[in-house]
Amino acid sequence: MGDFYFPYLPSSPLLFPSSSHESDDSSNQNISTSSGSEASSGQNISTASSHASNGLINQNPSIPLGTVAIPSLEDIPTGFGAIPSLEVISLNKLSSNLEQLLIDCRRSCYYGDAEIVVEGRPIPIHRYILAVRSRFFDELFTQEKGSLEEGGKPRYFMSDLLPHGKVGYEAFLVFLSYLYTGKLKPSPLDVSTCVADVCAHDACRPAINFTVELLYASSIFQVPELVSLFQRRLANFVNRLMWMCNPICWVAFHCQLSQLVAKCMDRIARSDLDSISIEKDLPYQVSKDIKFLRKELMSDDEQKIEAVDPLHEMVIKRIHEALDLDDIERVKLLLTDSDVTLNDANALHYAAAHCSPKIVYEVLGLGLADVNLRNSQGYTGLHTAALRREPSVIVSLLATGACVLDLTLDGRSAVSICRRLTRPKDYHAITEKGQKLIKTGYA
Repeated sequence: MGDFYFPYLPSSPLLFPSSSHESDDSSNQNISTSSGSEASSGQNISTASSHASNGLINQNPSIPLGTVAIPSLEDIPTGFGAIPSLEVISLNKLSSNLEQLLIDCRRSCYYGDAEIVVEGRPIPIHRYILAVRSRFFDELFTQEKGSLEEGGKPRYFMSDLLPHGKVGYEAFLVFLSYLYTGKLKPSPLDVSTCVADVCAHDACRPAINFTVELLYASSIFQVPELVSLFQRRLANFVNRLMWMCNPICWVAFHCQLSQLVAKCMDRIARSDLDSISIEKDLPYQVSKDIKFLRKELMSDDEQKIEAVDPLHEMVIKRIHEALDLDDIERVKLLLTDSDVTLNDANALHYAAAHCSPKIVYEVLGLGLADVNLRNSQGYTGLHTAALRREPSVIVSLLATGACVLDLTLDGRSAVSICRRLTRPKDYHAITEKGQKLIKTGYA
């Protein structure tokens, strides 16, 4: 009887994601705008099965080392002639073992040698793993020892690590899991979806905000393959939505993603978003460039129509400044000394969007503003307050006659706006708090 041979299939080399020290900065690579897909020919991360990398790699020497993650065993082809190599099985096992360091509380607390505190909650970490996966952490742990906790382990605070904005607890856990395992976990539904029943949760505000946090973390902590992935995701949001562009433009600016910034600026410049919101929500240079773009896009006739009385505009600006300072007396004086009204200045919309609940109450108390007045975008003051989701402001408007049934130009009510902006995590927390107050008799 002759020798028996198992069928042999040469396996493609599998690249385990290594430190970003070995990767070039790819934050400004081309953004794919094709709908329904985030992959492109130059993309280094496959997103199949909700993972950043979940497929075997072809033998392509142009793919940089350290940019593709380990496939799941479920995704490895089986059957005659498709035996997974020992390397694939071993690396997948290694990824699973490293994940245990995060999800097993006993092991993470016992073997972790430091902590990062996010939103008041400590997360045990292993400095060596983070240091070899991220240049940022390598330099951080080398230069700063962190404050010591009771057990003698160094403690770092997320608020001290970020120059702008924030990264939430859940977003950082997803990012941290990728550093340990090379796989990008699906986003937790309680923080990346909204409570609207009719929403597909593919482009609501919580979904966008969660991606913004992941992009910001990936950029600050220098993981370029994730920056590339999340940049493409946000670019797809920009193509579909206008009213969500501001937070995307903000994070793109601070992450120095010039192509995404340009895309957002062009979208906002072509929209009817008011100049006040642009100035309030975006960095000064970006808002200045958007104003310049708008002028370029307008015809001569449109520019003539757009021209306004400079004195009139100056009084409106001063009214807004007085509202920012909670100076209702100055607002009264400006109204007395000019022919500008609160409605001309959209003062109620401005206060509902940007000022303290106290000043909103005082503006309403003047009795000079139409509580159901619509601004240039077709929003009432209540719609504006719903976008802000400040309960005391909403209550003040309702108490003075704001109509809850009024719809925006695209058919949204104040209730539907709130639901599209609210995460299940926040909704359940507020509901539980309200139930406790009812039980104790304080509601």
